[in-house]
Amino acid sequence: QVQLVESGGGLVQPGGSLRLSCLCSGFSIKSWLMEWYRQAPGKQRELLGMMTTDGTDKNYSESVKGRFTISRDNAKNTLYLQMNNLTTEDTGVYYCRRHGFWGQGTQVTVVS
Repeated sequence: QVQLVESGGGLVQPGGSLRLSCLCSGFSIKSWLMEWYRQAPGKQRELLGMMTTDGTDKNYSESVKGRFTISRDNAKNTLYLQMNNLTTEDTGVYYCRRHGFWGQGTQVTVVS
């Protein structure tokens, strides 16, 4: 059974950092293209970036390029999203995705 479970969200001040995790089961993350998305209040879900099967992170959204980094730990079958220099515009629900499957999301709120 394929499952994706995000964690690590919370409340943070502008300029702060968070690392989100996406613990996956039922498949190997190194065999699939994995993606992080964000849905801000009142907006459409936005693709933030992806991790290819060979371990390359790429296609970062312009809104997060240079501040967010995607990585993975194959042994833990976990995808990560390191978020630095957060702004209020980064507030939203963050999701990881594998083709055909979404996690439940984790809330990130950036507030001064």
